Amino acid sequence: MSISSLIEADRKHLIHPVVNYRAHEARGVTILESARGSFVTDAEGNELLDAFAGLWCVNVGYGQQSIVDAAAEQMKKLPYATGYFHFGSVPAIELAEQLVARAPASLQHVYFTLGGSDAVDSAVRFITHYFNATGRPQKKQFISLERGYHGSSSVGSGLTALPVFHRHFDLPLPHQHYIASPYAYRNDFADDAALIAASVAALEAKVAELGAENVAAFFCEPIQGSGGVIVPPVGWLKAMRDACRRLGILFVADEVITGFGRTGPLFACEAEGVEPDLMTVAKGLTAGYAPMGAVLMSDEVYRGIADGSPGAAIGHGYTYSAHPVSAAIALEVMRLYHEGGLLANAAALAPRFAQGLDALLEHPLVGDSRHRGLLGALELVSDKESKAGFDAALALPDRIAAAAYRNRLIFRAFGDNILGFAPALSYSADEFDLLFERLRNTLDEVLGQPEVRAALDRRTRVAAC
Repeated sequence: MSISSLIEADRKHLIHPVVNYRAHEARGVTILESARGSFVTDAEGNELLDAFAGLWCVNVGYGQQSIVDAAAEQMKKLPYATGYFHFGSVPAIELAEQLVARAPASLQHVYFTLGGSDAVDSAVRFITHYFNATGRPQKKQFISLERGYHGSSSVGSGLTALPVFHRHFDLPLPHQHYIASPYAYRNDFADDAALIAASVAALEAKVAELGAENVAAFFCEPIQGSGGVIVPPVGWLKAMRDACRRLGILFVADEVITGFGRTGPLFACEAEGVEPDLMTVAKGLTAGYAPMGAVLMSDEVYRGIADGSPGAAIGHGYTYSAHPVSAAIALEVMRLYHEGGLLANAAALAPRFAQGLDALLEHPLVGDSRHRGLLGALELVSDKESKAGFDAALALPDRIAAAAYRNRLIFRAFGDNILGFAPALSYSADEFDLLFERLRNTLDEVLGQPEVRAALDRRTRVAAC
């Protein structure tokens, strides 16, 4: 098919995630054709530096031949094995063992899913079953963070606290509740300790409002991803986990984005010695080379479920849970992280990433830079002093994304004027230099647009001259 006929077929038939359908029909699809290392090439031959690892997931870079070989070998040997009827496969068993060995010590059991959304959905089902099976059926209330993202399943998208995932979907559900995001830039806390104390107090207040006997769990991302890469201060995660323990509710760490070296260690929980009751992972588990996610579960929760239904099957399962090809891919990805040196490379180059983002604070459009490991964001403002944003009518994110493409760069331009970055752990020093060169050119190009300059506060316009 020609490019034009592919675009037309896409327009007519293919439903894309999280877009305005009519706007997508009018715009047309951008077809990606190939990729290698940190670069992707579109159907017209344009080579673009990917600074977002696909969708926070291609942590090892594109075209890793050893992963392709592992998948092909497994496909030839055993392309599918059900987990039903007590069957299993070697790759899935070995992967579960590796995950438990490398995850926080509290997590001793693994249930495999197809991705992050169904991992969150599975976690909710397991939690519900656990409390029913252990004689606490009233514990049905769930708490998460404003600006949090926990997938887009029918239940998980209610734990997600982003309006686009609720509109016309009858969400959130009555038993889903939120507390404030630990969003330092948009608050006036005296210091990190004050922010942490405020988050703990908010959780305690919400549990008191609902009744601790009614609350099942608190879900959080160690760093909020789709909500704008909100980076809490060090100590926040541990304080929230400790609060959950005191309050008698389960603590669920959603490491779908932060897991597998994205923030430095293999898991973000590692950095603060946090041991969750459950943890959800996906994305970097297979580095996007095949669908797979997982729920990691404590022995206490597992025993509660296992012993609470004597003689009865636990009615939760997926056809493709513990898929042997996905598991074989994940095993090779794990080898690349550790023996292949990718975790070490990411740790070594994280300061360069941080410096590149922070250097852009001098740019007239940039109000905030935040980052941890190879996860970061810039927040754009019209007035640095007041932190005022831009009118939605200006469509600044669309302008940024279009300019970035012209500068052969891919990153995430969120709807609230936040730019998200998640470069592959395989990035080289030269690729970081190229990233920030192209990013600065993108910002300068957008700043040069008359409508954008007119939207800046007068003081900012003077500084930009």
